[in-house]
Amino acid sequence: MVNASLPAPRLTVGVVSAGRVGTAFGEALAAAGHRVAAVHAPSQVSRERAERRLPFAGLGTVDEVVTAAELVLLAVPDTELPTVIDQVAAGVRPGQIVAHTAGAHGTAILAPVAERGGMVLALHPAMTFVDSPDDTARLASSCFGITTDDPFADAVAASLVLEIGGTPVRIDESQRTLYHAALAHGANNLIALITDAVTALRAAIDGPHRLAEQATVDGGAAGLPEQILGPLVRASLENVLALGPSALTGPVARGDRATVERHRRALETLPDPGVALGYRVLSARAAAAAGAPADFLDSIGVLPE
Repeated sequence: MVNASLPAPRLTVGVVSAGRVGTAFGEALAAAGHRVAAVHAPSQVSRERAERRLPFAGLGTVDEVVTAAELVLLAVPDTELPTVIDQVAAGVRPGQIVAHTAGAHGTAILAPVAERGGMVLALHPAMTFVDSPDDTARLASSCFGITTDDPFADAVAASLVLEIGGTPVRIDESQRTLYHAALAHGANNLIALITDAVTALRAAIDGPHRLAEQATVDGGAAGLPEQILGPLVRASLENVLALGPSALTGPVARGDRATVERHRRALETLPDPGVALGYRVLSARAAAAAGAPADFLDSIGVLPE
C-alpha cells in the first residue's frame, strides 16, 4: 500500500518514443517532479515534438535512453513493442523499472526485461491523444489500466499514476485484451458512429437540390451537422454514463417499429450502405439493452433483406 504521507522518490525517466502518448506521459511525469532525461525520437516529426514539449530531455538511441534512465517508458505501437522490448532488455539493469503504455498487453510481453531483473509495469491511460498540450492535461482526469507482477511493483505503478493525477485501475493479465476491446469499442467505434450520423445529416441538410447555403438564417452551413449533433451527443453520453440503458430515448425506446423502418429506408438511399446497416445493428443492440420484447428485436433485424 502506498504511504501518502511520505514523499515519493524522484526518478530519472527515459521515454521511447516521443509520439503522442510518450510525449504527454513524459510531460506529466516532469510536472510531477520526475526528471525526464532522455527521449528516443526516431522521426523528424517526433524530434520536433520532443524539442517543443520536452526541451529539457536529451535525444538519444534506445540504448542511450535505457542507460540514462531509472524508469524507461515504452510508448510505441503494439506492432513495434516486441522488438523494442528486446532492445531494452539487452541493456536493462537489475531493479530498473520498465513500463509500457499498450492497452492490450499486460506484463507478460515484458518477460525479456523481467528475466534480466527489471521491474515491469503495464500503465495504459484510458484516453485518446491528438498531439496537443491538452493531451497532458487530460491525463489528470484519466483512469489507467495497471498490471504488475508483485505487490511492490503494484505500489510503484499506482504511485506513478496518482502522482500525475490519474486513477489507477488494476486489470488482471488475463483480461487485458477484453479491457482494451471495451475501450476501443466505446471510443474508436464512436468515431464511426458519429461519422455516419454526420454523413446522413449532411445529406438531409443539403436536400435533393444541394441548397446547403440556405440551411441557416445567415446562410452559413459549414460544420452545421456537427453543430446540430454536438449538444445532443454530449447529453446522450453523459446520460448513459450516469443512468445506463435507462437513458435511452427515441423510437427504439418507445417500440415505434414504423419510425425505425422509415429510418432504415431513408438511410438506404445514401451511397454508403454501411450507414443503414450500422443503424440497424446498433438499434437492435440499444433495444436489447433496454429490455425490448423479442418481436420488436426481430422487426429491426440486423442484416439487409
